Amino acid sequence: QVHLVESGGGLVQAGGSLRLSCAASGRTFASVAVGWFRQAPGKPREFVAVIGWSGGSTSYADSVKGRFTISRDNSENTAYLQMNSLRPEDTAVYYCAVDRQQYGMRMRFLETDFGSWGQGTQVIVSS
Repeated sequence: QVHLVESGGGLVQAGGSLRLSCAASGRTFASVAVGWFRQAPGKPREFVAVIGWSGGSTSYADSVKGRFTISRDNSENTAYLQMNSLRPEDTAVYYCAVDRQQYGMRMRFLETDFGSWGQGTQVIVSS
């Protein structure tokens, strides 16, 4: 079981940047993909980005492609989401989660593929 804690959220003006962190405890972190999801008020939670267990593969939602970068440091048991050129529509609670499958061979994007969710960190982008 992996326990996750997100941090780094806050209030930023449109066009600004934030870096979210996802700190994990547990021995299996380095063997699982990590995903970032977000939930805006009144909307369902949506996929943002995912990184494979080795860090060699990444995938992004079209809405953030070219602006967000997901990365991980397995030696620190931490994943990151660098968010640049933020827009008001990026306002949401951001969650990290780990894939239920260890050493997965392909990227997965569905909430049901992920377990061990963090508590979330709020990001507010003002116009």
